[in-house]
Amino acid sequence: MVSPALGADVLPIKRGDSMGRHVQDQAFKPVDRQRYRNKMQRGLDALARMLAEGNFSFPHQQMGLEMELCLVDEQMEPSMSNAVVLEKISEPAFTTELGQQNIELNVDPQVLAGDSALELEKRVRAALQRADGGAHDAGAKIVMIGTLPTLRSAHFDPNWLSRNPRYSLLNEQIFLARGEEMLLDMEGVPLTEGHSERLRSYADSILPESACTSVQLHLQVAPEDFAAHWNAAQCLAGVQVAIGANSPFLLGKALWHETRIPLFLQATDTRPVELKNQGVRPRVWFGERWITSIFDLFEENVRYFPALLPEPVEEDPVAALDAGRAPTLAELRLHNGTIWRWNRPVYDLVDGVPHLRIENRVLPSGPSVVDTVANAAFFYGAQRALTEQDRPLWTQMSFAAAEENFFAGARQGFEAHLYWPSVGWVSPDELVLRRLLPMAHDGLRAYGVSDAARERYLGVIEQRCLAGRNGATWQRETVAMLENGGADRHEALVGMLRRYIDLADNGDPVHTWPVG
Repeated sequence: MVSPALGADVLPIKRGDSMGRHVQDQAFKPVDRQRYRNKMQRGLDALARMLAEGNFSFPHQQMGLEMELCLVDEQMEPSMSNAVVLEKISEPAFTTELGQQNIELNVDPQVLAGDSALELEKRVRAALQRADGGAHDAGAKIVMIGTLPTLRSAHFDPNWLSRNPRYSLLNEQIFLARGEEMLLDMEGVPLTEGHSERLRSYADSILPESACTSVQLHLQVAPEDFAAHWNAAQCLAGVQVAIGANSPFLLGKALWHETRIPLFLQATDTRPVELKNQGVRPRVWFGERWITSIFDLFEENVRYFPALLPEPVEEDPVAALDAGRAPTLAELRLHNGTIWRWNRPVYDLVDGVPHLRIENRVLPSGPSVVDTVANAAFFYGAQRALTEQDRPLWTQMSFAAAEENFFAGARQGFEAHLYWPSVGWVSPDELVLRRLLPMAHDGLRAYGVSDAARERYLGVIEQRCLAGRNGATWQRETVAMLENGGADRHEALVGMLRRYIDLADNGDPVHTWPVG
């Protein structure tokens, strides 16, 4: 089961997640939305009181990890078999995801200090090896990758939604709000010398979102420290996605280095073009300002976004506080689960005691387990160091600059130019090597991370930046090589994916992977 301390995911009301309950498969009435809005306002009132009174638990710094995974068959095509695979795996740490070609691994929370990162790598590797054995029995193979390159438009048919009412209900509500088909429209970065490729495709379900397989990092923080940690995470998002990109192909096209970013935004967009033109905010959202409290983010949720799943519970959160109980804030939490911020605020309860955490959703899945843990170590270390600076970075740069960095890093990866205060415009590898890597070392030391763990994982980041190779660059180079050898695009994607799986299974970091 997903630990109640650190479980939350890209979609709402997952078994064991922070929403804590199942949404009924039903049609919502106008009166439901008004009642739900009123309950969310009551939840905001309760949250404000709790923050003022200091009612939160923070015994020690904990981290958690969720990893979304893809299933393929022997031909490297998506394997729509997650129900059978999960039955074969038979471990509660593995759960369903949106599409039938997806599963998710949830890792129990643990402290950051000592050799925890080394143990995490062993645990994740062992869990994936066991799960791959179960998948093999079902005729499938598990892949850690940001976007599965062999997906086709036919795989976005609503029939391929996982068999859970919450997915079909969410699909229905998003399309009711939008009123028309989803448009996937993005221009890529040229694979070799020549013209860029363009994707323009329509979908009648939210299943294109299932092509976005990510790693989500959780960090439990004290309420008074939340704003600094969230602001720091926003500053780091562009760097994270640039050096960790692993999603260069979608529907046969070479697109962004981290195509998950525009794909996720477009695949869950409730806005027709007219509302976009008016400046209405998307539900996949970077944000628009630095914050001073976690309250700012929950208040924005209620102020700007209509409820997609307006099903209130009986509890009055203010009355619960008056009675000496921590409220579940069920409406706020469920609503928060349908607004996909790249750094999401989370309120949760463990044994009736509330706590707060940040869910970092920037990173793609893969390429290897050691790359995943290295990405996590870099994020936690650099984030901690940024929060302890005498003059916070976010007081020296505009929020718009952080957002521009995010999209530039996603589009161009290592080839991006990012803005950084006191440095100016700089490449991601140079920024990491000159500034952020030493800071990440300091941050991990402050957490009490062992020298062995710190050197192992930040060493991977250092070598990746020196080599200029992440999952996206390796995939792009390999496909280009195969096409130069005479393969068409589909053959090249299949051949690349076979090599990718073999190299990932070997366990070496991606910067060491050969091309050819």
